[in-house]
Formats: sequence, C-alpha cells, structure tokens
Amino acid sequence: MPQTSLWKDIFATTKIGIVNSNALTTFTGFWLALFYNGIAPSTSISTLVLTLVGSSLIIAGSCAINNYIDRDIDHLMERTRFRPSVTGKFKPNTVLTMGFVLLLVGMLLLAQTTLVATLIGGIGAFTYIVLYSLWTKRHYTINTVVGSVSGAVPPLIGWAAVDPDLHIVAWLLFFIMFIWQPPHFLALAMKRCEEYRAAGIPMLPVIHGFAMTKRQIMVWILCLLPLPFYLSSLGVTFVVIGTLLNIGWLVLGLYGYKKEDDIKWSVKMFVYSLNYLTILFISMIVVTLF
Repeated sequence: MPQTSLWKDIFATTKIGIVNSNALTTFTGFWLALFYNGIAPSTSISTLVLTLVGSSLIIAGSCAINNYIDRDIDHLMERTRFRPSVTGKFKPNTVLTMGFVLLLVGMLLLAQTTLVATLIGGIGAFTYIVLYSLWTKRHYTINTVVGSVSGAVPPLIGWAAVDPDLHIVAWLLFFIMFIWQPPHFLALAMKRCEEYRAAGIPMLPVIHGFAMTKRQIMVWILCLLPLPFYLSSLGVTFVVIGTLLNIGWLVLGLYGYKKEDDIKWSVKMFVYSLNYLTILFISMIVVTLF
C-alpha cells in the first residue's frame, strides 16, 4: 500500500480530478452568463468565488459520500483499491461525515448567489448520490446515462449564479456535457471491463459486450455533431472549432473501429474525450474576448 499524506487522502476521497474538471465547466457557464447579459466581470468577482467554491464543495462532498457507499466494492478494482475508505486510513463514518459537511457548506455558499443555483446544485448531488450511486450503478446498464445528469449541471450552476432565468445557451452547455459523458465513461468502462465485472457493476461492456458498447459510443458522438451550430451566437470561430472537434472524435472512432484492438481503441477514445472537453470549453471563453 503506497504511503500518502493527509491531503492526498482527502483529495482521493473527494475525487479532486472530478472537482477540478467540473470547475472549468462551472466557470464557463458563469462567464457566458456575464457575456450574454452584458455584465462586467470585475463587478462579479465575489459571486464567482462563491460559485466556484460552493459548487466544488458540493461535488467533493457528493464524491466522498459515493466513496462511502462503494467502500465494499472499491477494493476489487485497481483504480479504487487504494482509496482511504478502502485502506482504512479514513473510517467509514469519517468519510460520510466529511461528505455531508462539504455538501452542506457548499450549499450554504451557493445560497449566497441565487436560489436557482442552489437548487440545481442540490439536484446534481441528489442525482449522483441517490439515483446513481445508491440505485442504478449496481442494477442497470443505464447507470452511465443517469450519472451524466449530475455531471452536466455544473455549467447550469455557473450560469444560474449570474442569471436565474436560464438562457437557451445555458441549456445547450448542459446538453453538451450530458451527451459527452456516455462515450467518455463507456470508453473507460471498456478499458476497465474486467474490474467492473469483478465488482459486480453492470456496465454496458460487462453485460452486452464490446461490440454493443462501441456502437453506443459512436451514436452518442453523432448526437454531438449539431450542437456547435446552436451556439452560432458565439461566432463562426467557435462553430468551426466545435465542429472540427466533433468530426475528429468521429473519425478517430471510425478509423480504428475495425482495425484496432478494442482496448487500444477505447483508450484512444477516452484520451480524446478529455482533450475534447477541455478545448471546447476553453474555446467558448476565448472567443468572447475578441
């Protein structure tokens, strides 16, 4: 068992990687709300801090509670077997308490922005903890889709903190995030298929095999193709960037669909999905600066 510091154990329990990636999408929602409402960023710094810290704590708390729920199966998977909730570095009640405290503090901070942002944050936490972790994750292959709802709310939180009357663009950000997640996580599920099988998690590749999973991944990517055009108000540059990213993902998938080993194909698709999300959301911010 590797030696870790207290902070590393806390970060592992709260899944800091997920927290950080969602901070980008939350900020993008916040930034675009300022842009579309003609609000100067300099007047909204305190609201931005409350939004980012509050939403991050909600996500961190939800992830800690997820670790508490999954402590009986995490030891069966390579990527989770050294979590503090598994190794005993953190007692189960400690993990659960940490989760609820972070969740409560995050909700209180978001409440200093708008009621709608707080409500959306609560819906995201409920979806992840109850509908995903406690219900669908261990029973249905649709768990990936259900979990995608919670992963898609951060840009809505960011927007609602500025403008509770959610603009259509805010919902487009939600749909981009919602549709992006199944191909992202299904690619990971292919790579980790045997671990999920050992843990008894009914991921799509475990139950229906790689062929079905690959088809599903490609269908979800196809669903992303029209979305940049609905964000034409961000300008031609963004539409071109978004379209090229979608076509690139589609071409990558088609090129290796028959030629490559399934695991090798899934790793490439997973890595591309990470870069896709980062580039797409950063580009949304950058095009508003010129």
